[in-house]
Amino acid sequence: MRRLLACLVWLMVAACNRTQAGDDASGTTGSPSTPATKAASSAPMRIATGSIACEPQAASPSAAPALSAKGAPIEADTPGSDGTRMFKLDSPFTIAFTTRTSADDTIVWQLRDDRDAVRASGRTKVASGARTTTLQCRSTLAGYFALSAKLARTGDALPVRGTRPAGIATFGVLPDVSSVLPPVVYAREDQHRFGGQGTNYLAPGQACCDGDGYRPLYTDLGLSWANDNRNWYMKEPERADTFKPGVDTLAPYFRKGDIMRLIQLDGIPGWASATGKATHSYLPASETAYGSYMRRVGTDSSLIRNEYFPRQANNYYQVTWEPDPDSGLPWRDSDAHFVALYRATYEAIHATDPHAVVMGPTNASVRENTRWLKRLAPLGLARYLDGVAIHGYYDIGCSPSHPPERLTTDSDPAKAADALPAAMRELRRTMAQYLKPGAKLFATETGVSYDVGTSYGPDYPKQDVLFAHGAVVARTHLIMLGEGADTTFIFYSSDPPDPPPGYGLFFNLAETKGGYGASHISPKPAAMAVAAMTRLVDGTTTLGYLDDVPTGVYGYAFQRLNGGKVVTALWTHNNADWNTSSGFSETYSVPYSLKVDDDGASGNVTVLDTMGNAATMPYHDGRVALRLSESPIYVVSTNASAMKSHVTAPAGYLGR
Repeated sequence: MRRLLACLVWLMVAACNRTQAGDDASGTTGSPSTPATKAASSAPMRIATGSIACEPQAASPSAAPALSAKGAPIEADTPGSDGTRMFKLDSPFTIAFTTRTSADDTIVWQLRDDRDAVRASGRTKVASGARTTTLQCRSTLAGYFALSAKLARTGDALPVRGTRPAGIATFGVLPDVSSVLPPVVYAREDQHRFGGQGTNYLAPGQACCDGDGYRPLYTDLGLSWANDNRNWYMKEPERADTFKPGVDTLAPYFRKGDIMRLIQLDGIPGWASATGKATHSYLPASETAYGSYMRRVGTDSSLIRNEYFPRQANNYYQVTWEPDPDSGLPWRDSDAHFVALYRATYEAIHATDPHAVVMGPTNASVRENTRWLKRLAPLGLARYLDGVAIHGYYDIGCSPSHPPERLTTDSDPAKAADALPAAMRELRRTMAQYLKPGAKLFATETGVSYDVGTSYGPDYPKQDVLFAHGAVVARTHLIMLGEGADTTFIFYSSDPPDPPPGYGLFFNLAETKGGYGASHISPKPAAMAVAAMTRLVDGTTTLGYLDDVPTGVYGYAFQRLNGGKVVTALWTHNNADWNTSSGFSETYSVPYSLKVDDDGASGNVTVLDTMGNAATMPYHDGRVALRLSESPIYVVSTNASAMKSHVTAPAGYLGR
């Protein structure tokens, strides 16, 4: 990315987190592949019905590369992927153990899923010396898998690697939901609903920041949007009229046309600033010079759209970036000048780009965006907004112990209003009051970290933290979309270096404190939950939130484009079973009966777990009996009218 990402992360951390407080495989026995299920009382229903099978692979000494005798006694990896350490469903993949022993030994290994259930296990003998031993595997089960392994004789286990704790190596199996939900036909490319932040240079020979940092990661995960910089201070840092519009200004990695641009405009160069320094805090000294640059950006975007994104209805511009007073890019000027900045931007961009959608103010938290709209709309800001861009932070710490529903049941109404569902509804009502019908709402950054005060290390994060992190990432973005965001951007691709730790969907395997532009990564549960969520919810319009849910149950219905099937995401949350002191429960569950058809009707629906594994379930009298946990599930049904009868659509939302 061409923005100084350290600055962006610092900004977001400051706004969101001001205050807040390896599995042991020694018991593994039996055959090379032994599926098992973790017992749990009152456990949620198990949807996944697939399995993993792994068998020892015959060694080929002549083809094996020479191994260094230096290194950890035992290491493990999954070579052969596209760099993401994710594999296609029901396709072969390899697990490779590297051992360095002074005597013959035995590798004792297990594969566990995101809920810590053992899915396969075995024992593999290894001879002394530096050797590579492989298993050939195939999985009909999608999701996240943690491989634990240790040497039976010495007790040595897998070491820390980057931000990944000791004791595990991780990989993912991508879901395939095409038999349940055939691919969507998009009339316009910008109907896609998921974007991301962060680059990873995974192709052989690439390193930060040379090459394509978005592929294959974004396309594997199902992310279709990324930031593209047209900031004035970046493009004309020294003097005016040096930026020349044209299709050649587009970075090569955008020219494939499958990852769309959110065009960044924030920031003024020093030569055009009243302060004499580059700034995000003040109106430019010359509106004429500013307007000239923005008109050229509009021309540039229009040319690029025609050449590379002809199926994209609009170009989307974000004017400011977290102008909050306590951010790293605060607005220090007057409210009148803030409105003047938007007026100048809106008029100049629209003068040369007939497909422009100008958005802001992009404050750090959902409610802060609402406050700014309420304060500035009477001054004229709404006239210069085609849509609203926000960052979707919702709590003092967006983390496993501070999930988006945490404050929903707070006895203080002022605190309950900060819960993400309530904050989004307030924002949508404010948009409906001040902006034109159908105005776009883009959540252009929302991330979930580990808890504040924690740090990467051999024993952190634990398995329940990883499970909770994945569940909260999915729930947060489902709420954003279910409460009326057109598009949501997931922060961050792999672990960045700034505190609090853990924002990444992937571990950074090269740097123990995280970094930018990593070339070696492995998935967390969050990555695989996102891969399933995009496949199920992308290509939909939002129907709304379920009206008939009891306290602690959350549900959002989406309909596939072109009058397609209905996908309903559901989960439950209980603060008492979800915190750092008691742990993040994988077994807490509640019953719920979902209306999927007309009263009196019977039939079957498909239910998918967080990782995209499907099962068929019967329903009677129009309702299917479910057992919900803290990890979202998805119900696919066909009667849209029945679903619409018990949902509330977001205020002012017209779909796309």
